[in-house]
Amino acid sequence: MLWNASRIKGYAVAASDGDIGSVSDLLFDDQSWQIRWLVVDAGTWLTERKVLLPTSALGHVDAQTERFSVKMTRQQVKDSPDIDTERPVSRQSESDIYGYYGLDPYWGGGLYAAGYGSGLTAPLLTPSPETQRAHREAVEAQRGDDDPNLRSINEVEGYCIQATDGDIGHVEDMLVEEADWSIHYLVIDTRNWWPGKKVLISPHSAETINWPDKTVFLNVDRDRVKNSPEYDESTIVDRAYESRFDNYYNDSDPRMRRHG
Repeated sequence: MLWNASRIKGYAVAASDGDIGSVSDLLFDDQSWQIRWLVVDAGTWLTERKVLLPTSALGHVDAQTERFSVKMTRQQVKDSPDIDTERPVSRQSESDIYGYYGLDPYWGGGLYAAGYGSGLTAPLLTPSPETQRAHREAVEAQRGDDDPNLRSINEVEGYCIQATDGDIGHVEDMLVEEADWSIHYLVIDTRNWWPGKKVLISPHSAETINWPDKTVFLNVDRDRVKNSPEYDESTIVDRAYESRFDNYYNDSDPRMRRHG
């Protein structure tokens, strides 16, 4: 199932003993196009503090009530490492949070026996100080001060889209796969090029992103985008739609191929 990232923002997050807050942003890796973290606004409960929750810490999601559940207590969240979400998130900060919750980080290492895949199936365990220290030292040996590939979806929304032969619109939203938190499509609003049409673009067609200029450069031309299947929020992006999408782009560029 594909979710609109814009709709995930605002979902409530509930601990085992009460609400934590609501999702205010999503952080993704711009190399793998995977959502790595939920930024949760805890409101006045934690003096307007925001906390980071890894997607691997999420349990059940109720789309009807727009709520995520996590198998942790409010106190566990309150005592989690304090992160300045307005600044780039360092690999060390990520490591500290994974270590605190006893989860195996997405970049591997396998030092935490309590690591999970797509959700939680057991109580969170806090590793011993010795284990946490060993893990931090291992990560420290290979990290930089900040992870340059970790980006905010809030930041990218509104970025200009540049085809090989000119501007074609801007990023309006992203479609996220529920099963693995991968970004399957960018939703592109092309109203500044021709009226009314929205289209989907695969992240694989985003050749480069100029972060200072807030521009995404594609490896396809404007006509290719213009003639692609139209998208609106009532569109069901099922296997048949994805097959048509893939076939359309695969005709001109095998780099777009995602299936098979």
